[in-house]
Amino acid sequence: MIYSAIPLAQTVIQLCKAKQIKHIVISPGSRNAPLTIGFTHDPFFTCYSIVDERCAAFFALGIAQQLKKPVAVACTSGSALLNYYPAISEAFYSNIPLVVLSADRPKHMIGIGDGQTINQPNVFKNHILYSANLKLDVKEEHNRFSSEPFPVFKTLEHKLEHVLNLQNHAQNSNETEINSALNIAKAQQGPVHINIPFDEPLYNRVETLSVNPEVIAIEEESLELDFETIEFCADDWNAAERKLVLVGVNGPNEIEQKYLDVLAEDDSVIVLTETTSNVHHEAFFPSIDKLITPLTEGEFKALQPDILLTIGGLIVSKRVKAFLRTYKPKQHWHVGQTKANDTFFSLNKHIKTTPNQFLSQLTIRITVVESDYKTYWNRVKEYRELKHDAYLADMLYSDFKVFDVLIKTLRPKSVLQLGNSSTIRYAQLFNLPADVEVFCNRGTSGIDGSTSTAIGCAVVTPKPTTLISGDLSFLYDSNALWNNYIPSNFRIIVINNEGGGIFRILPGHKNTENFDCFFETKHHLTAKHLAEMYKFEYQSASNEYELVSELNTFYSESKSPKLLEIFTPSTINDSILIDYFKALK
Repeated sequence: MIYSAIPLAQTVIQLCKAKQIKHIVISPGSRNAPLTIGFTHDPFFTCYSIVDERCAAFFALGIAQQLKKPVAVACTSGSALLNYYPAISEAFYSNIPLVVLSADRPKHMIGIGDGQTINQPNVFKNHILYSANLKLDVKEEHNRFSSEPFPVFKTLEHKLEHVLNLQNHAQNSNETEINSALNIAKAQQGPVHINIPFDEPLYNRVETLSVNPEVIAIEEESLELDFETIEFCADDWNAAERKLVLVGVNGPNEIEQKYLDVLAEDDSVIVLTETTSNVHHEAFFPSIDKLITPLTEGEFKALQPDILLTIGGLIVSKRVKAFLRTYKPKQHWHVGQTKANDTFFSLNKHIKTTPNQFLSQLTIRITVVESDYKTYWNRVKEYRELKHDAYLADMLYSDFKVFDVLIKTLRPKSVLQLGNSSTIRYAQLFNLPADVEVFCNRGTSGIDGSTSTAIGCAVVTPKPTTLISGDLSFLYDSNALWNNYIPSNFRIIVINNEGGGIFRILPGHKNTENFDCFFETKHHLTAKHLAEMYKFEYQSASNEYELVSELNTFYSESKSPKLLEIFTPSTINDSILIDYFKALK
């Protein structure tokens, strides 16, 4: 087998292999050549070459999102590394294990005006779980750049022994740091950064390893709940007449259905879910905004819970955040292994375990509490559904109508990736099929990277993947299509309303030159030429009849991935959505 001749590169690669990090996304460069040589010549690794580092990092994020295992990205030195930052911040807030491997110049070459050089150590310090800054391999000639005085040796043997001791020290330090970073990425499910200095020559190869790095096992954290904690929780739970369970971003099948069934049977419990919750039960309350937007003050007080139990990641709905910040619960518990966000300024208990572990202990201690909490809100939910269906029946062709059609025609047993801004918020107003798995980059809620993430997902999931995106998000991440790994069953749906339509819904003065240019950012671009350049089959629709017609063939088998661009009238979308919430009353 072929290896880089540089011991440090060998060490990084061998430890990635030992930790079962199989997927490596590489952006071309010279300084990271030792890593590229090592990864691409070892059949254990599946390597991808993606030029644009921002796209590469989001592509890796999509893979890690699906596998729930660390995925590595490797780049050259300089500004290449900074292009990883959007995906790193998303991984940080979404608890996705991303391993950043950045090649760097030796310390003595930094800060002297050398090319392609920035201060790389700890560059992501505010959005990273761990930063490992490795030591350069020690060679005799390096001593002339050292700030330490070089000892005078009587013999060459003494001099070589000194250099060997320095190298052993560097090697031991590097092994410890790499192990720590990779263990944290896996155990804590988040991004880590390993900065790796390489000196020239960078391209030399050998056929035998010169290192045998120590593999340090992960220290497993106990998920067991102590008896006292669960007893206190059960006592408070059984004494409360109004319990509200709110599920945020949550992976498919992460919560066992038998525990959800117990919650569904309890009249003192209502469970609010979001599109990204991937939790389904006919007794639960999806489409939160549909339920709560028209409520009066008296109804908000009737919904105010004694106990709020949150599970999963970040919450999309701004309305439920406003409700729970105004009508605070008496207690807010969050169940989760990682951080607990005090989103509603009332958090008083972080139960650091898995939802399954907590619910397995809670549900066997539940006693029946007489309450009309769920009964009352079930009537409200049924009324909202009737109003929702009635409004849609007479709705003009618009973004809203398009989503109604799209949700009804999603492929069974598929993965749906959603863009941010309007896309995720429209999807929140519909009840999605239980066999469709839903994902969205809600860690930072940015429009950057949605397409790249969806493609990374599509590469590793056995299920067909569809991305629904707004036009600005799609155009922003158009380099995502510069990718040789896109499967033929991947589908992109771009809703083109010629700008940032969400800004028409937000407060502000509309229909002015200033608004059109700096907020809505109106344009007349289409995805057609991008689709042709990147070998996507292109379809388009400009009205409901065309949309239904195009969808008849859009999901059929093909030799290439497909892109459907749906053009909607930008000037009426906001009024149709605003009138919808009025009609729900």
